[in-house]
Amino acid sequence: MKQLLFGFILLTNLSILAQNDRQSDHMDLKYLEDQFYLGITYNSLLNKPTDFTQRNLSYGLQGGFIKDIPVNSNRTFAIGLGLGYAINSYYSNLWASETSEGVEYSIIDEDVITLDGNEVTVKRNKFETHLLEVPLEFRWRNSSPNVYKFTRIYAGMKFGYIFGGRSKLVTSSDKSSFENPDIRKFQYGLMLNVGYNTFNIHVYYALSNLLEDGAFVDSESLDLQPLRIGLIFYIL
Repeated sequence: MKQLLFGFILLTNLSILAQNDRQSDHMDLKYLEDQFYLGITYNSLLNKPTDFTQRNLSYGLQGGFIKDIPVNSNRTFAIGLGLGYAINSYYSNLWASETSEGVEYSIIDEDVITLDGNEVTVKRNKFETHLLEVPLEFRWRNSSPNVYKFTRIYAGMKFGYIFGGRSKLVTSSDKSSFENPDIRKFQYGLMLNVGYNTFNIHVYYALSNLLEDGAFVDSESLDLQPLRIGLIFYIL
């Protein structure tokens, strides 16, 4: 986590330096925009079952490379196709426990659960996912070869493959985690990045559920859909 935050701060500073350096560059009529990105988000879950609540700070970090492909002569319209990595955490009171018959889910009541016959206090409980992501953006910006501060609107889709999906629990007496097979491997959704200059708002709305079909809590289907809102930074 510390290394990711350090990288986030470093890349943000590089973004500002790259934009400042562009002032002194010679005019390049074949310039490309926003080929590296780094973002931070607050993660929420939609379609919550009864008594489900999110807790702590559910966060996400993302970074990667996007190939900028201009489609008009003044390069204000482009297609962006990329590859990136993301880590997302979803803290809640939905407890996933590993049993011989699969994963069972229950709602944590007043931060207390029973483990091995003993009542323990829950400190943190979450789903954690590590993804390879492929963003596909349709890009508009009012940039030019000698303008380094501009407005951008990038909309499109993001496809992801979860290569590491775990359920983690921290109690007053122990820590435990396991690879959760109910976490859906393939994820996809709509995204929108809007902003000016360095700071841009990032929104991702999942069209796929976080968990596979067949996951239930108290007879309610767990059709949880991620919604992530935060900031995204670009550099050349």
